[in-house]
Amino acid sequence: MATLARISKLYKFHPIDGQRVPVLSDISFEVAAGEFVCIMGPSGSGKSTLLQLMSGLDEADGGAVELQGKVLASLSDRDRTLLRRDTIGHVFQFFNLLNNLTVLENVGLPLAIAGKRVADQAVPVANLLTRFGLSHKQNAFPHQLSGGEMQRVSIARALAGGQPLLLCDEPTGNLSQKAGLEVMQLLREIVDRDKRSVLLVTHNPRDATFADRILFLVDGALHAQDDLRGPGLPVERVHLALSALQI
Repeated sequence: MATLARISKLYKFHPIDGQRVPVLSDISFEVAAGEFVCIMGPSGSGKSTLLQLMSGLDEADGGAVELQGKVLASLSDRDRTLLRRDTIGHVFQFFNLLNNLTVLENVGLPLAIAGKRVADQAVPVANLLTRFGLSHKQNAFPHQLSGGEMQRVSIARALAGGQPLLLCDEPTGNLSQKAGLEVMQLLREIVDRDKRSVLLVTHNPRDATFADRILFLVDGALHAQDDLRGPGLPVERVHLALSALQI
């Protein structure tokens, strides 16, 4: 499979009390087209920082982030923004929907940003709403939705622009067990049916079992577990790996 994202010897430091404290140290991994990769780690392990670096929203202090064969640091601000827009869809823990827009408008937002006419947005957005069981909510505002519904809107929005890579930051962290399971099944379907790639960061062992491959981020360092592969990996094996790493 073609490599969609490549992270090479990535470092990030934060200044604390006059010292450069490492947040990420020598991080290297790849995400192939059509692959579901999970990075597990506790709060403060650097997961969200890693996603910011991959999105080009923050700059690394060493190493390289490469998307679709292009090194982010070598691009102008404009080209980096366009590459991010065309490559990455985001799914967040707290949904990040615009409260003054309807479900229909939120899902169509990436198409509007890309300059698509309203008429050209209608069919792809309607198809996504139907697929995710949101057609009857298309004129509702975010505050009128359940948590699970808001996350489905968030995922539909992430897919609307056609980006091949979804970066998912604790997407079930603000949901009930049932709604969280539905979201993970949906992400798995997106990989299997749509051949999109998903990079999930989470501390939830159940969510990790939906991935094709699990990597562990501990104190800013990545511990690859090549034998932890799924989907359908027993959650007990994930717990054992976490115990071995003392997470």
